[in-house]
Amino acid sequence: MPTYGPRWPTYARQWDTMKISPSRLAEFKRIAKRLFDAKGRYVYVQNKTGVPWYMIAVIHERESSQNWRTQLAQGDPLSRKSTHAPKGRGPFSTWEAGAWDALVTLKGLNKVIDWRLEKIIYHLERYNGWGYFNRGVPSAYIWAGSTIYRKGKYIADGVWSSTAVDIQPGVAPLIKCLMVLDPTIRPVRED
Repeated sequence: MPTYGPRWPTYARQWDTMKISPSRLAEFKRIAKRLFDAKGRYVYVQNKTGVPWYMIAVIHERESSQNWRTQLAQGDPLSRKSTHAPKGRGPFSTWEAGAWDALVTLKGLNKVIDWRLEKIIYHLERYNGWGYFNRGVPSAYIWAGSTIYRKGKYIADGVWSSTAVDIQPGVAPLIKCLMVLDPTIRPVRED
């Protein structure tokens, strides 16, 4: 697993040069508005875990299109054990309980000291896995729908396609749209 120190300059450069694909900008704005409208629910989990609400929101969108009846870890139903990676999680009585499991039990994100923008991107990539990094391509999970991402996608758990194009919205462009909607989202940057 790559460490944060050597990775953050790449994330900073990618963030600074990223542009949302013009053909998808309206879609990203619409999704960001829907996520923003649920801010209270995400802030509740932020207060329990220490993870920024907007990071939780974009994970929720990416994993399940903001479906409140699914696990944050992989989008499987809350009401039964997960069958996708990570397998065997749940069942959970609430979305918030599943979010705690994903963010704290599985990923230990409650232990992160500060949430700089580059660190958020690092932990989002870690959350999804290092498969894209290991292939030397920008992560679709992070950058899909932006100028940073071109092609290549895991079409199933552990199944890679170098020609598939991810049509789900990437989490970084969604964060950028959320920052426009909510001026309180201003993470510190690395120097």
